[in-house]
Amino acid sequence: MTQLEAARLGIATEEMKLCADKEGVTPEVIRRGVEEGSIVVIRNNLHNSIVPLAVGRGLRTKINANIGTSQDHADVALELKKVEACTASGADALMDLSTGGDIRSMRQAIMKASPMAVGTVPIYSAAANAMNRRKSIMEMTADDLFQAIEENGEDGVDFITVHCGVTRESVGRIEAQGRLLGIVSRGGSITARWMDYNDSENPLYAQYDRLLEIARRYDMVLSLGDGLRPGCLADATDRGQVQELIVLGELCRRARMQDVQVMIEGPGHVPYYQIEANISLQKSLCEGAPFYVLGPLPTDIAPGYDHITAAIGGALAGAAGADFLCYVTPSEHLRLPNLEDVHEGIMASRIAAHIADIAKGYPGAMEKDALMAKHRSEFNWEGQIELSIDPGRSRSWLERSESAKEEGCTMCGEFCAIKLGKKDAHRQ
Repeated sequence: MTQLEAARLGIATEEMKLCADKEGVTPEVIRRGVEEGSIVVIRNNLHNSIVPLAVGRGLRTKINANIGTSQDHADVALELKKVEACTASGADALMDLSTGGDIRSMRQAIMKASPMAVGTVPIYSAAANAMNRRKSIMEMTADDLFQAIEENGEDGVDFITVHCGVTRESVGRIEAQGRLLGIVSRGGSITARWMDYNDSENPLYAQYDRLLEIARRYDMVLSLGDGLRPGCLADATDRGQVQELIVLGELCRRARMQDVQVMIEGPGHVPYYQIEANISLQKSLCEGAPFYVLGPLPTDIAPGYDHITAAIGGALAGAAGADFLCYVTPSEHLRLPNLEDVHEGIMASRIAAHIADIAKGYPGAMEKDALMAKHRSEFNWEGQIELSIDPGRSRSWLERSESAKEEGCTMCGEFCAIKLGKKDAHRQ
C-alpha cells in the first residue's frame, strides 16, 4: 500500500506519524495533505534505514543537495565525503546525479551512506549504460530507460526526476519561438535529441502508465522534471516552459489516480519580477502539488557566486509557496562541486529557506530570530553561536573586543551601540 493509498483510506501510516513528529504537527495534517496532494511523504518502501521526509504546504521549507560523479571526476570516496558534508551542513535530502564511472555502484554506495532521502535522475544511468555498450545515446531504447528506473526502485531510491513533459509538442514550441540558450537540462536535452533522432514520442510520456506501475511498486515519489526550464533570463516563462508545465499538471493528476505521489520541478533562471508568477502558475496548473525549484537564479552574471544568486531567488520563491529548494553551489556553471562548495551551497539555501519560512509564518521560524536578538542584547556569545545557521563558522570568526572587556566584538569595541545603550539606560 502506498502512502497516498493509505491516506485515501483514512490511515495515518507510521511514516506519516514520524514526519508529523519532526514537523510539530498532527499526523492528521500530514495524512490530509498527502490525500489532497499538497504534501508528499518521501521514502521508498525498501529504504527503511532513513526517517521519511515530508515536503509540502504548511511544512518547513526543505533543502536538497546535488552530488555525484562526472566523466571527468569519478571519485567514489569524494562523493561519499560529500554525503557526510550534506549531513553535517543540514540538508534534508540529496540527489545522486552521477554520470561517470560505475553509476549503479556509486548509487548503491550513496544509498548505504546517506541517513536522508535520496533522489536520482534515471535517464543518466540509462544513457551511460548505452555508452558503456559502445552505443550512441540515441540508440537507447524505451526498455533501457524503464530498466534503469526499475533498478533505481530496487536500490531503494526515494524519489526520481523524470522528464515526462518533454514532448514533441513542447519541444516544437521552443523551436517555433526560439531561445537564446536552448535546452539546458541534461535530461531534457537527451530526451529531445532522442525524440528527433528516432522520430518518436518521449517514452516517459507515451508509456506513462508503465512508469506509474514501477513508481507505485516501490512507492517512489515522482519528481516531474522541468526538462525545458530556462537556462537564462532571456528564455524564462516562454511557450515551451509553460507547455511543459501544462503537461506536468495533467500527468500529476494521472499519477494521483494510480496512488503515486508527485511533486513538480520548477525553473532555474528567472527574472526576479517573474518568480512569484511562476510559483502561482505551477500551483494552479498542478493542483497544489509540492513545488521543487532549482534556485531560482534571478541573474546570469554571477558565476562563482551563484549560491548567493540562488539564495536571493529561493527566498522569494519559498515565500511565494515553493516547498523544496535545490541548492546551487558557488561552482555552478564552472566545475564539479568540491566539499567546500557543497557546504556553501547548503548554507545559502538554508538561509533562503528560513527567510521563506518567516514569510510563510511557519511556527517557530520568527521566534529563532527573536531569540538571537535576545542573545545579542545580553552578549551571550555561546547562545548566538549555537543558534546561528553555521555554528562552526560563527565560532571560528568571533573576535571579542579587549577594549570592551569582551562584551563587544572587534568591529566596534567600546563604541558598541548595544553596550553604549545599556550604559545610557543604567544612568537613567
